[in-house]
Amino acid sequence: MTRAVRSGHGAWGSWETVLARPHPSLRPGVISYRGLRLALDRPRRRLEVPIGAATLLLGFEQPVRITRAGRPTSTLVSVYCGPTTTPAVGEHGGRLSGIEVLLTPWAAFTLFGTPQYELTDRTVDPDELPHVLGTRAVGGRRNTIAELAAALASLPTWEARFGLLDDSFVRWSGAGTPSSARVVRAWSELVRTGGAMPVRDLADDVGWSVRQLENRFREQIGLGPKVAARVLRLQRARRLLAQGRGQAETAAICGFYDQAHLSGEFRAMTGCTPREFTTARGLPPVSQPGVPTADRMTGEATSLLLTSARSSVFSKTGRVR
Repeated sequence: MTRAVRSGHGAWGSWETVLARPHPSLRPGVISYRGLRLALDRPRRRLEVPIGAATLLLGFEQPVRITRAGRPTSTLVSVYCGPTTTPAVGEHGGRLSGIEVLLTPWAAFTLFGTPQYELTDRTVDPDELPHVLGTRAVGGRRNTIAELAAALASLPTWEARFGLLDDSFVRWSGAGTPSSARVVRAWSELVRTGGAMPVRDLADDVGWSVRQLENRFREQIGLGPKVAARVLRLQRARRLLAQGRGQAETAAICGFYDQAHLSGEFRAMTGCTPREFTTARGLPPVSQPGVPTADRMTGEATSLLLTSARSSVFSKTGRVR
């Protein structure tokens, strides 16, 4: 198991993140594990934008508060967030520990056994899902996510925790609802092309009609192929902008009609303009200078730490509070 450990400490507290790759038999469906331990001297807020993945946070003790437009604020220790098309703001009191699991949407369908369209743009307690993976029999008895999180917290090392996750997910995957090989292929092509492959070409490639593809995508991905392509296209655009590409060049590379189209999509799915997002990403986190933004996907611009300096970037629009 490959692991990457980062840590730091200062007058503001301490932090540690441990990134690990799941067992090969779980990949590419289970993308990554990220262990978290934060002990900071003040609350922390982050803007989380849509990504081409589902997220399962197995919290050890401290809750997080998650706010999404049009949804009630959720305060949860363990959290499942399916495919999204809108931003969310997450906040904790400064202390947080647990493991964040990143999943492809079709793998989440297999593990949870729940149609993913029921979870789109929602943040839920995974133990409350109708067919939650945690209630599957493991070791001759029924288990809950809360029990799994407690078992993980009790282990002495991150390596042991990741090993328990591997064992649990291998068993649950075997007992879960298989995802369609055609859905997996279609999703992989969308990811490979950054959302640029036309839906008709995608359907032809896997041997389905457009309607068949749309129905199966909604069931196993949570979004229709056209909407999923929008999320992946904007994910690629954020990555290019974070690398220093200009807006006009980024719009052309990613297949937007023009710079205005890019800006409109950016506002719709992140709550801010491309300039606001990239400017805020570049501001130093002066209140906690050693703590990383901790993007959920390696190499992607998925998060924005909302320090007071960064929040002021959005003060005129009021979209992020």
